[in-house]
Amino acid sequence: MVRVAVIGAGHWGPNLLRNFHDNHLSEVAWVCDTDSGRLSQVSARFPGVSTSTDVNDLFADESVDAVVIASPTTTHFTLAKQALLSGKHVLVEKPISRSSEEAGQLCDLAVQQGLTLMVGHVFVYNPAVQKVKDYLDEGSLGEVYYISMVRTNLGPIRMDVSASWDLASHDISILNYWLGTSALTCSATGGTWINEGREDVVFASLRYPKEVMVNLHVSWLNPRKARDITVVGERRMLTFSDMDLSEPIRIYDKTVTEERTIPTFIDNFASFRASVREGDITIPRVAMGEPLRTECDHFIECIVEGRPPLTGGPEGLAVVSVLEAIDRSIANSGQEEKV
Repeated sequence: MVRVAVIGAGHWGPNLLRNFHDNHLSEVAWVCDTDSGRLSQVSARFPGVSTSTDVNDLFADESVDAVVIASPTTTHFTLAKQALLSGKHVLVEKPISRSSEEAGQLCDLAVQQGLTLMVGHVFVYNPAVQKVKDYLDEGSLGEVYYISMVRTNLGPIRMDVSASWDLASHDISILNYWLGTSALTCSATGGTWINEGREDVVFASLRYPKEVMVNLHVSWLNPRKARDITVVGERRMLTFSDMDLSEPIRIYDKTVTEERTIPTFIDNFASFRASVREGDITIPRVAMGEPLRTECDHFIECIVEGRPPLTGGPEGLAVVSVLEAIDRSIANSGQEEKV
């Protein structure tokens, strides 16, 4: 059994606690939070779990094999570093840290210590996201032209990070997973109304290798919750909606054909549309599950089997590097920045 300690019993921590408690290969030994009231609720629900408001208690427990960090982003680096130095495997929620320098330190330390370092980019473990990855890898869409991503809602508004670090980190992790690489450059603009120095809405344009263009729109000041992605390929197009649990993916057999009718003089709508091919819309079957459970199971399996995680430290570092470039571009009035 892998003995796990969870730091953070707020918004996301209880979900992690539940999944590691239910895993047949792991048991939750400790839960740590600065709020003693939350710890009382943990004790009532999980009476066999030790609780503390001091993280040093769980770091000092040699029987703890792994630490799961679900605390505010500003604490990720310090806690993950302390856990690794204590000889414990680490699953840290996204983003891995507040800078690429810190993320690089954690990656190096995990290698030196021979420990698993994994980042909670939970959308990578979504079965529909993995299905899209299969389509892209097999080339069924053809060459990818561009990707449009919208992630909006009215709240929750974070006080410690901007909308890009909170929301766009999900989309960047998906992009890097789908395309098998990271962005080369980005340009971005943002607006701040609620918390000074923290953008509430961000529009970003990313350029990936092979001339793939990406447009991101993230906001926690929007009346409509949306998690929509459109992938436009050479031969087909695809949409993904995380809000549609039964039919999240649609594949459109639509494209601009190579064999085009070029009349000498276009004077009617039919001639103008002659180069556009429109086929069927396919809705593939996706066996849905709980992505967080898959993520937690994967973390335990990586520890037991000694294999690298799908969203390890290097993948977390790549996401942070893009987020930093977005911040630089916003500070420079939308200037294109290298990642």
